[in-house]
Amino acid sequence: MKAMDRRHFMLSTGAGSLAAAFLGLSPSGNRGRLLQEPKEGAGWQLHHSPRAKRVIWLHMAGSPSQLDTFQPKPALTEYDGKDCPAEYLEGERFAFIKGIPKLLAPPHGFKQHGESGHWFTDLLPHTGAIADKLTFVHSMHTTQFNHAPAQIFLNSGHQVIGRPSIGSWLSWGLGSESQNLPAFVVMTSGQYLPSGGSSCWSHGFLPSEHQGVRLMNNGDPILFLSNPEGTDRASRRRELDALRDLNEEQLAEHGDSETKARIQQYELAFRMQAEVPELADLSSESPETLDLYGVEPGKSSFAANCLLARRLSEAGVRFIQLYDWGWDLHGTNAGDDLVTQFPRQCKRTDRACAALVIDLERRGLLDDTIVIWGGEFGRTPMNEERNGSKFLGRDHHPHAFSIWMCGGGFRPGIAHGATDELGYYITENPVSVHDLHATLLHQLGIDHERFTYRSQGRDFRLTDVEGLVVRDLLA
Repeated sequence: MKAMDRRHFMLSTGAGSLAAAFLGLSPSGNRGRLLQEPKEGAGWQLHHSPRAKRVIWLHMAGSPSQLDTFQPKPALTEYDGKDCPAEYLEGERFAFIKGIPKLLAPPHGFKQHGESGHWFTDLLPHTGAIADKLTFVHSMHTTQFNHAPAQIFLNSGHQVIGRPSIGSWLSWGLGSESQNLPAFVVMTSGQYLPSGGSSCWSHGFLPSEHQGVRLMNNGDPILFLSNPEGTDRASRRRELDALRDLNEEQLAEHGDSETKARIQQYELAFRMQAEVPELADLSSESPETLDLYGVEPGKSSFAANCLLARRLSEAGVRFIQLYDWGWDLHGTNAGDDLVTQFPRQCKRTDRACAALVIDLERRGLLDDTIVIWGGEFGRTPMNEERNGSKFLGRDHHPHAFSIWMCGGGFRPGIAHGATDELGYYITENPVSVHDLHATLLHQLGIDHERFTYRSQGRDFRLTDVEGLVVRDLLA
């Protein structure tokens, strides 16, 4: 058989379905890319002693407003409804704002929490209760002001599709701590996927085995995880043995590293069939733990994903990413405004975010687990008022936004960076996306400048040609 015909055949059979879904492959997908094994010493040996072993990234897709969550600005209250000063508008590009917008005060109250005195919206009381465990960065900035490119940039260090995501980089460089689970797992909640889609967890030019594995909210946790009717585990094993023999013949003949990746992934997929169903069954958790997160067993939710993230990290998964859609609050209607939708989003996620940190800490996992919370950019201090809308909302804003981190050797209870009186521009300690990536890699024992992969005749790295480790954030 010809190699292409064989691959079409195997992908269309039950023997290939699970691994194909696992890899995100289809018969018409991208094939034949010449990829190589990592050059000796790149990515496989830590450059220094790590403070963290794994990452859980809570991505609030659509981007919550820094001004309505963690950065109250008295000037916005004082000048609420007034025209935005001209100096903020000259030469500026907005996604939707037109003309001269009016400043907008936060419609919800704020309180300071903990000895650190961090400010939190009243809508995030559970997160506020763990204020002294958190490390805030109020001076994040990005180069992108639309969702898809900003999400892809935040994940891969480049706004154009094709670069590996940070989870894929870590899968390639560090691997999984478990032989039965992938290194990189993705979960989603909310009505839609993130605007950047699966490009946010793409393997790019790295071998395809490093693509993020998406766990589903309904049915099988992974597509085609269950065997077809009439196929038992012994039959599946025989099918995979035959498939391995065919692939090994092709590998010997053509030397394509993607064939080697498929062999490895078929085997991992087989092991996952035994491991994942039990891991995804939250009913084994204690009533106290389920209540801590606000989880109802059998019901998909952001809270359930947070609890599953703890279970996955405990089981050895290296990088876990949770995308929660619903934070794109433009104020065009009651479904995307600050008065109605914003409280819904906070209520749906606040308890579980705090529970994840508390649960990791009490199980001895927080010290070597990095938890990150944030969106892909910030929001404007002005009301968008698109087409004369009477609902309250804010446009996209790349110049300044807030994130928080926890565990993994970060300094708890501090706030890094500051913005001007309107929260528009950064005034102290700017932190770029590349800086964030460099700092995360550093905590994982990796020098971002030496962490490279050769593709198409040149060495690439997650941080491109930029990035500084933000040492003020580190304990």
